[in-house]
This record gives sequence, C-alpha cells and structure tokens, in this order.
Amino acid sequence: MERADFDTYISRFNKEDPGAFEDYMAPDVHMLNGTLALNGVAEVKEHYARIWRSMRESLNVERFVSDEQTAAIQMHTHFAVLTEDPNSPFGLIRAGETFDFHGLIMYRLRADGKFADVRVAYNSFIYTRADGTATDLGIPH
Repeated sequence: MERADFDTYISRFNKEDPGAFEDYMAPDVHMLNGTLALNGVAEVKEHYARIWRSMRESLNVERFVSDEQTAAIQMHTHFAVLTEDPNSPFGLIRAGETFDFHGLIMYRLRADGKFADVRVAYNSFIYTRADGTATDLGIPH
C-alpha cells in the first residue's frame, strides 16, 4: 500500500466518513482492537458510530511502513469528549474529558489492497478528566 492511499484513508477516518470503511476494508474484515473483536465492516461501522456520536477522534500517523501484504503504523489518537455519554465504548464520559492512545496498528492486505485483518496494540491509553487529572487506563476494551 502506498503512503498516499493510506493517508487518504486516515483523512476520511478523521472526517468521520463511514464510507472509508467500505472503501478500504474487505466486507469480512476482522479487527482486534485490544481485546475487542469486530467481524465485518458493519460491526466496525457500528463501533465507530458509537464513538463519533459523543467524541471527536483524531488519528495522527507518526510512522508508516508497508509492502504488498502488510501496512503498519505507529500512531497517536486523541479523543475529545463533546457530550456526556453513559454508554460510550469507554463507559461513562463527560464533555471536556480527553483520551490519548499511543500504539501500533498492523493491517493485513488482500490482493486488491483492502484491509483483511486489523490488529491494534496499545502502548498507553491516558484518560484526562476535565480538571486536568490524568490516569493511565491500560487497555480500554
């Protein structure tokens, strides 16, 4: 996968474009995000719809490597909570809180370049309360 193609995917992801999942993921994609397993594009879209209803998520690629079968990134994702949500994937969240995730993501590519498998590994996941108090949460799900 070329970096420019991947950057287009990330740009669309950061704009909360659910069509990016269909355009870049195989219909039967498997995603393992920490301990959370998602199977198929529909489950991936539903998961991110739950996040995007109350948070603004911004993924920043710090390092990118790829070949014909694999793409991998080192990344930082910042979640800014916009509205209270008692049922977010992170549990109860309130406006003004933030989450910062540093980790690695590896994508196994099909012959057509679509993601067949996505593996998310965490280095840190920091929750910051509205008052500025920060706590390392470990793996969020």
